[in-house]
Amino acid sequence: MERYVHRVNYYETDKMGITHHSNYIRFMEEARVFFLDQIGWGYAKMEEDGIASPVLAVTCDYRHSTTFSDVIEVEVSVLKLSAVKLQIGYTMSCRGQVVCKGTSTHCFLDREGRPLVLQKALPDFYSALAALIPPSA
Repeated sequence: MERYVHRVNYYETDKMGITHHSNYIRFMEEARVFFLDQIGWGYAKMEEDGIASPVLAVTCDYRHSTTFSDVIEVEVSVLKLSAVKLQIGYTMSCRGQVVCKGTSTHCFLDREGRPLVLQKALPDFYSALAALIPPSA
């Protein structure tokens, strides 16, 4: 699976010249959109099918700072998948060093905002995600 690449913009840095911590959450979202597009289930497709996928929780573990113009590679992985929730992991690296690790947890809703059982509502999407969970998970 191809990694998502983000070059830190000047406006994403703070007065100290480092990438502001809040931007790593944005990088995770950018990488998630890229990842879902890669597996053929992008947000546009889900929305066409009447599916919303709100964020339930986010974690971010900052390891090293980055600065303007640094290139951050984001590796996305499926950590957990249940009938109603998906947890995605993110490992962000710069110059071969892990700079941030994070997770996001999502559910799936229909057009009326009711929870969906993904395996029943979109079995092909569920199978595509399930196939990406490492055997040890």
